[in-house]
Amino acid sequence: MAGAAMTTTFLAVIGGASLLAVTARRLHPGDRLPSLEGWALADRGLGAGWTWLLLGGTVYTAYTFTAVPGLAYGNGASAFFAVPYTVIVCPLAFVLLSRLWEVARRHGYITAADFVRGRYGSAPLALVVALTGILATMPYLALQLLGIRAVLTAGGLYPPGAAGDLAMVAVFAGLAVATYRHGLRAPTVISALKAVAVFVSLTAVCWLVLDRLGGPGGVFDGAARALGGTDAAHSPLVLTPGQQPAYATLALGSALALLMYPHVLTAGFAADGTRTLRKVSAGLPAWTALLALFGFLGIAALAAGVRAPAGGAEAAVPMLVDRLMPGPLAGLVFGSIVVGALVPAAVMSIAAATSFVRNVYVEYVHPTATPKRQVRVAKAVSLTAKLGAVAFVFGLRDQDAINLQLLGGVWILQVFPAVAVGLYTRWLHPRALLAGWAVGMAAGTCLVVREGFSSIVPLVAGSPEIYAGVAALVLNLAVAVAATPVLARLGVPRGPDATDLPSRPRAGRRPPTGANNA
Repeated sequence: MAGAAMTTTFLAVIGGASLLAVTARRLHPGDRLPSLEGWALADRGLGAGWTWLLLGGTVYTAYTFTAVPGLAYGNGASAFFAVPYTVIVCPLAFVLLSRLWEVARRHGYITAADFVRGRYGSAPLALVVALTGILATMPYLALQLLGIRAVLTAGGLYPPGAAGDLAMVAVFAGLAVATYRHGLRAPTVISALKAVAVFVSLTAVCWLVLDRLGGPGGVFDGAARALGGTDAAHSPLVLTPGQQPAYATLALGSALALLMYPHVLTAGFAADGTRTLRKVSAGLPAWTALLALFGFLGIAALAAGVRAPAGGAEAAVPMLVDRLMPGPLAGLVFGSIVVGALVPAAVMSIAAATSFVRNVYVEYVHPTATPKRQVRVAKAVSLTAKLGAVAFVFGLRDQDAINLQLLGGVWILQVFPAVAVGLYTRWLHPRALLAGWAVGMAAGTCLVVREGFSSIVPLVAGSPEIYAGVAALVLNLAVAVAATPVLARLGVPRGPDATDLPSRPRAGRRPPTGANNA
């Protein structure tokens, strides 16, 4: 009976998401002709409420909601780097995202690579920014499917064999059709259901966990004993001095990388103004609190004696929910996590398709493509990206997707100098930025692979461990800064700047008010 109630509630949540997707065309329908801006950015017309729902629903993915508690379940305190990391994102978004939006809106840019192309007048630099974004996004998209499968399996909703695969494809198919037809409007309306379902279900789950496990003290003491400690103060639930450099650099590097992902910029560019983005940035900590509660559930799974399968710690919270919660509530939790995967998956596929069309197809294949043709190609590429993610999940091991996503975080961080630094100064030479990017990509990849696909690495034997992405970024910047005066002395020309931004910081002067002051 409990299983039937759970399944019914789960299907009701998924059905609600499908119905909402059908209504997506009613969200700011407009009277414009088909354009990539309309399909990929909802005509830049989302107000503060919709932008908060979409940006939060895109940044806080379903895999995050299972991986962070899974890491807390397996490793303790180090998992909570995600909390300061997402807190750091808020002021960065307030400053960087709003400024980038202003430039993009003024010049019709849709992707970060568009901005780089205009700022530096360098097609090769824009190309590597676009390809890096696509390369980093694809395994991230596949991880959303892994999150769905982990949740369905833990809840007994994933039949063995082909039947289970077909069930997951069916859940994903509705999203693919809605996104193909309505673009960014589809995940935007679904994000409203995601927010309501996740906030309500998580609040209920945490209340029940605290009630059944004896309050916060009972949860943390029980988890400490499960991890081999005596109490919460003497266990892996507390960072050791040796873990602190890795914790700090991972939080900082992840925050810098997040705003470079194409799907995050796509969600931000859809806002109707910089004022909206600043309001949304100030409201994002509500989603961070949600993430902290999910991490707490990973600790609660330890205290409750949950035994996740080897190599499958991300199943700990779904197993906890299945064990402790009544059927309808468990179905609500599972449904909300699955819907939580659909929103970022849709935005990721849209962002990857848009980057390909704007910065590869139009730039190198069909420069005279009409807006209608660009939309048609973007729709096809978006659908192909989803199909590729499904094939990736079914054809390769879960660990392969996780390993590639770890590398993706290191890779996407290497476009930070070209995009974020370029918002404030054009002093760095585009060829120096290309050289820095190449060195950072190679160094970051080698560090991660050398340590067996761990993103936390020692630079040399015996040194403190730090995040590989930050180490690669420092090397990237060092090369770019060192090469710029050399190239200038050699007389290597730069491309024109089409952005109307200052070429370099002006000390002692306040920036002018008006449109240029994003």
